[in-house]
This record gives sequence, C-alpha cells and structure tokens, in this order.
Amino acid sequence: MARPLAIAGARLLLADAVSPPTTLTVIDGRIAAIGADAPPHARAIRAEGLLLAPGLVDIHGDAFERQVQPRPGVDFRHDLALIDTDAQLLANGITTAFHGVTLSWEPGLRSEAAFRAFVAAWTGLRGELGAEHRIHLRLETYAMDQWPAAEAAIASGAVHLLAFNDHTAEIARRAADPARAARYADRSKISGTEVLALAQAMLARADEVEPFVARAARVARDAGLAMASHDDASPEARARWRALGCTICEFPMNAATGLAARAAGEHVVMGCPNVVRGGSHLGWHSAEAMVRAGAADVLASDYYYPAMRHAAFALAARAVCTLPAAWAMVSANAAAAAGLADRGRIAAGLRADLVLLDDRRAGAEVLASIVAGRIAWLSGRGASLLA
Repeated sequence: MARPLAIAGARLLLADAVSPPTTLTVIDGRIAAIGADAPPHARAIRAEGLLLAPGLVDIHGDAFERQVQPRPGVDFRHDLALIDTDAQLLANGITTAFHGVTLSWEPGLRSEAAFRAFVAAWTGLRGELGAEHRIHLRLETYAMDQWPAAEAAIASGAVHLLAFNDHTAEIARRAADPARAARYADRSKISGTEVLALAQAMLARADEVEPFVARAARVARDAGLAMASHDDASPEARARWRALGCTICEFPMNAATGLAARAAGEHVVMGCPNVVRGGSHLGWHSAEAMVRAGAADVLASDYYYPAMRHAAFALAARAVCTLPAAWAMVSANAAAAAGLADRGRIAAGLRADLVLLDDRRAGAEVLASIVAGRIAWLSGRGASLLA
C-alpha cells in the first residue's frame, strides 16, 4: 500500500466553485477525503495560497510529432519522443494525454511504418511514464491499404479513440502549388510532385471510401471505442457521422455544426491554442466564439501543450465563463467525451489526477502534477513544498 498523501492549505477547483483553503487526502491512488485530518503518517505537500485543480485531460494532441521529427527530414526514435513528451505533458499539468497519431496513405511522418513504430514504443513504455498516455488514432478516410495495421492495433487494445479525417483532397489542392507543397514533401520525405501524384491516385479511389469507413466504424464500435469526426462542415455532415456512431465532433467548421452536435448531446472539441491566440492560425472559426455560443464544450492542446491551462484562465479572464466551467472543458468534459468517468473532477472516490498551480503568478505556474495519487512531476518550487 502506497503512503497516503495530504495536500494541505490549497484552494480546490471544484465543479462549480473554488473552495476555501482545505486539506485533500489521497489514499491508494484515489481522493479519500476533503477537509478531514490527514493520517499522521501521510506524506505532506504544504500548498497554502495555491490552487489544486483536476489534472488536464488532453483528448487531441499531436505536438509529440515535433519530438519525432524536430526538423524536416530529421527523425528520432518514437520511444525517445514519448519519453520527452511525457516530461512536457507533466510540466504543463496534463495527466491524461490522447496522442493524435495519424495513419495516412502518405509516406514519412504519418505513414503506416510510423504508426507501427508509435504503437510499439507506447507498448514498450507502458507503466514507465509519468502521465497516462493513450492513442487517438486519426484515420485518414483514404487509408484503405493501411487499415490492417490499425485493425490489429485496435484488437490489441492499443487504440483508445478513433477519429475519421479526410485531408486527401486538401493535400492534393495544396500540393499542386509548389510553394505550399513543401510542407507535405518535408514530412513525407518525397518531392511535392510525388505527393501530388499520390494524392491524385488516392482520389481516383473515392468510390472505396464510404464502404471502408463503414467497416472501420463497425470495428471501432465492436471494440467499444469512442469515435470522432473531424472538420465537419455542416449539420448534415455531422448527422452522417452520428449515424456511424461518432459521438465527438472535432473542430467543426462553423457554429451551426457545433450547435447541432451539442443539441444531440454530443461533445464538440476545439483547440486551446485558438483560444490563447485569439483566433485560428489558419483563419478558421474562433474557438472562443464557439464557446460563447454554446457550440463547444471541450478544449484540447491540438499542437501546443502549454495552451491548455492558459486557455482555461483566458476564458475566465475574458468573462466567457467561470473558471470552474472553463477548467471543465480541459478536464471533466474531455474525460466524459473519452468515456473516462474516473477523472477530470475533484471528488471523493475519484482517481487522484491533480495539478497544483500558483495562479497568483502570470501563466499559472505548474508546481506539481499528481497521477493516480503519485507525485509524477515537481518543479523546483514544488519540491520545496514537500514536508
């Protein structure tokens, strides 16, 4: 039995309010008590003046790709990338991360070989990393030939969420412009002309996509996976994905689509960097506007891990919603979308995934990240709080 942990003097970020300073006790990986005296043999964290919040649940993040390929054409092993990513997650208060691993017809960074390498690295590192790492399979709808690798990963339990992506026509359109083709050429390690030829060859197989997607969705449903659709352009498109069992709407292209999904009781995901920066870097819909309209209820790191906590504080500072409501978008709501009922909130009996913050400082400094009751990461200041 692990030694109990007592976090004393912190304000707790609860579902509907911030509590007065109190003591939270963790026993055997779960929140055992709030406001009660801790066991005398408990390990203590002196948290006076600090904010204790639920650990962040990142339902969609692909920033790990920068650890795999930090420069165009320069690759590192996936296990090294995951180890480095783990440190970044914990330093930013992310205790559960769904890595958006794309399986595409493209060679290079998003190829079948790269997907297999990621799954192998994840499998080899299970139980050795600080955060809980999960795989969010971003399946390109034209990746028919690569599907057996995905199906095997699903069967092995390595995939935890399946999202359908359709970027093939966009890649073909951009690859036709030599100035824009470089992005795809760099990550694929082939020329822009070759990328265009591959994309066009795939588009010629458009009649295979619908039956393939239906088959993949059936496999995911049978495996009990949560499913998402990506970049839905209209309520009608969302309805088609809903019929396949996709209960998560990722990055809808407009508020009408997000509102239709929310009206159907579905979760709508937008990006935290969009909130922090005040708009999409691609000129697409504003995440803050979606939240204000009630058209989004989950925020994800997307491509930048630090944005998660900053987005929650930004929404509260801009009076878009209260801090508890904003934090739910990066914790409780994200956990619910992924089917994880045991985390994302501070309540007795739940898994003790927690982040200790100094919200008096700019940027709400992360001092400690606690995963399943274990102190997984401490900053220099955080280490000084241990009793």
